[in-house]
Parts: sequence; C-alpha cells; structure tokens
Amino acid sequence: MRDVTQILKAVEQGDARAAGQLLPLVYAELRRLAAHRMAQEAPGHTLQPTALVHEAWLRLVDEPARDLVSREHFLSLSARVMRRVLVDHAREQGAQKRGGGRAQVTLDGAVALYETRNLDLAALDEALDKLGTRDPQLVRLVELRFFAGLSNDEVARVEGASLRSVERGWATARAFLRGALED
Repeated sequence: MRDVTQILKAVEQGDARAAGQLLPLVYAELRRLAAHRMAQEAPGHTLQPTALVHEAWLRLVDEPARDLVSREHFLSLSARVMRRVLVDHAREQGAQKRGGGRAQVTLDGAVALYETRNLDLAALDEALDKLGTRDPQLVRLVELRFFAGLSNDEVARVEGASLRSVERGWATARAFLRGALED
C-alpha cells in the first residue's frame, strides 16, 4: 500500500502518468466496493458494478487533486464519488419516468439504513445534504458505511477515530436520516 500512497502524491503533484499507474493497484478494491454497494440496490438495477467503477474513476481523474495522502483517503473519496454516480443515475431514471414509480422510503427503527433495498437515492442525497449543513463528518461516515460498505471498525481506521465515536456518529446519522426520509 506504500506504492498507492506514493502514486497518490505524484497525482497530487500533477504527474499525468501516475493516475494510470494507480488504477491497476486499486481496481480490485474499487470493484469490491461497487459490488457491495450494488448488492444493496433493488433487483434489476441498470447500473452494473463495473460500470459504477468506471464512471467513478472517470470522475475521480477529472477532479483536481485533493490532498490524497493515503489509500484510506482515496477510498473515502471514491465512496463519495460512487455516491454521486448512483444519485445521478437514480435522478436520470426518475426523470425518464417523469417522477413516477419512485419507491417511497420507510425505515423501521430496527432496520439499518444500508439494508434497505428500495431506497430512493435522490431523497437520500437531499437528506445527506441537509445533514451536511449540520455535521459534514456524519455525512462522511454515512458515505463510508452506506456507499463504500465499510464496517464501523474500518471507518474508525479510515477516519482516525475511536470505534465508540464512530458508533455514536452512525446512530446519530441514522436517526437524522430516518427522520428526514420519513418527512
């Protein structure tokens, strides 16, 4: 993983060849994240994990470098970009249907948000934007848990936080999103 960190530094410094060296090193991990996320989607989803990875990759290399200092930071940014791809795809599908047919989101208090298979991603995105105005760190936590499929332990490592603070943040974020999505 030291290679990934070195390549990320080269990308940040503007080395155009570095991005090409990075993809083979992280592709399997990005594909795993995408497959995990797509498994949470409703059956018959038109976006496949490989397409999600490729679209996310194109967006990642088009964005300006952002202090990517480690593999974990790269995966965190990748989760955020995958979120954007999925939300844009959901909005496009909703627009094609002229607003009809989108599933209403209801969340049982005992069911974790990421287990919901008929989730309206556009509504989730709006709720995350609202949450972001209150606590951007909680949005990052949701992106890592929901979109990247990381466990609380993995999120704690990526964020450099204690497991307990991640668990509290996850509970807070879920409660906020549940209320926002039920409105």
